[in-house]
Amino acid sequence: MSRIHVIGAGLAGLSAATSLAARGASVVLYEAAKWGGGRCRSYDDLQLGCRIDNGNHLLLSGNLSTKAYLDRIGAAETMTGPPQAVFPFIDLVSGAYWALRLNQGTLPWWVLRRNRRVPDTRARDYLALRRLQKVAPDDLVADLLGDLGHLYERLLEPLAIAALNTKPAVAAAAPLAAVVAESIVRGGAASMPRYPAIGLSESFVDPALAFLRDHRVELRFGARIAGLTISDDRVTGLVGPQIDEIVAPNDRVVLATPPWVAADLVTSLVVPDQFESILNLHFRAGIDSGPAGFYGLIGGVAEWVFEKTEVVSVTISAANDRLDTDTDTLAAEVWADLRRGFGLPRTMPPYRVVREKRATFAATPAQLARRPGPRTRLNNLFLAGDYTATTLPSTIEGAIRSGETAASLI
Repeated sequence: MSRIHVIGAGLAGLSAATSLAARGASVVLYEAAKWGGGRCRSYDDLQLGCRIDNGNHLLLSGNLSTKAYLDRIGAAETMTGPPQAVFPFIDLVSGAYWALRLNQGTLPWWVLRRNRRVPDTRARDYLALRRLQKVAPDDLVADLLGDLGHLYERLLEPLAIAALNTKPAVAAAAPLAAVVAESIVRGGAASMPRYPAIGLSESFVDPALAFLRDHRVELRFGARIAGLTISDDRVTGLVGPQIDEIVAPNDRVVLATPPWVAADLVTSLVVPDQFESILNLHFRAGIDSGPAGFYGLIGGVAEWVFEKTEVVSVTISAANDRLDTDTDTLAAEVWADLRRGFGLPRTMPPYRVVREKRATFAATPAQLARRPGPRTRLNNLFLAGDYTATTLPSTIEGAIRSGETAASLI
C-alpha cells in the first residue's frame, strides 16, 4: 500500500495528515521537535507556575477551514467567544472605551448606529472599505486607507497590524482585503471572535494527535528530515540524523515545514525570505475580560490583551523594532499600559516574555510574490504552510487551509 509522508507537525502538517487519514490514506508524520503544534502550542512555564500559550491567536467564526478541522478532530467545543461580533477597544490616551458591534446579517445596518461603530466616525466613512474590493498587488495598506482619520487609526490600522503582522506603511493591502472579504463583508455571523477556552494545544494539537493515533497514523517525533533524495523529478528518499526512509514509487510527500526549512530541502524553491516577529507577554494577574474576553488597546505599547485562565496575555505584532528591547523595560512599559487600561496595581506581578522572531513572513508586495503554490516541480512533492499562496496572510486559517489543499490534491 502506498504511503503519504507528511513532514512537519505544525498546524499545516496536522491539517494535511488528519485530512488524509480521514480519507483512509496510510500516513507517516515526521516532526523534528518532540511535540506538535509548531508556533501554535501550549506549555508549562516553570517561572510562572502555570500553563501558557506561546502566543495569542484570535480566530473568527467565518474561518471555515479551521471550523472543518476542529470538527474533524472533535475539538469544536473547545473553542469559546462572545455570541455576537463584538470587538472592544480602550484608548489609553483618552481613557475612552468603545466596542465595534456588527449585526448578524450581511446588510451592514450596524454602521447606522453610533453606538455600534468607531467613535467620531460617520456611516458614510465605511463606504471607503470598497477600496479593498479592487486592490492591486502593489497597493499598500497605509496608502490605500490611511486617509480615513479615526476609522483608520482606531480600527483599520490595528486590524491590519494584527492580521498581517507587518507595518501598514509597507504591508500589502491584498491579504487584508482577503481577510475582510471572509469576515466583515459576510456580516456578523462570519465575524464572531473565537479562541481556545483552555489553550492552543488543547484545541488544535492534542485532539489532532489523538485523531491520528485512532486512525493508525505513524507519528515520529524527534525525527528531523535533513535532506531529500531526488531522482527522475520525484522524491525517492528522506534522510536525517536517524532516518533513511525510502519513498516508494507510489508514495507522496507533503512538506509542511517553515519556509526556510523548505528552501533548504528543495534548493530551487522560491519562498518568502523576510520575516516579522511577534512579542507576547504573560503576566500572572487577572482583568475584567469584558464582553468578548479580550480588548484592543489604542495609543500604547500593548496592542491586544487576552484574559486567560491564570494569566493576562498581551500581544505586540510587527515587533522587529522591539526585539532588542530589554525584557524588564518591555514588561514595565506593557504593565504601565495595563494599569492605565484596567486599573491594576503598581506592583508588577511575575511575567514571561515570549519572542517569536520569525512568527510570519513579512506581508509586503515583494514577499507575497515569493509565495509558492502547493505543487512543486517534483511530481510527488506538495507544499503546505501559511507561507504558501493561500491569498490569506500568515494565520491559523491560512495554515490549516494549505494542509487541506495539499491533501485534496493528493
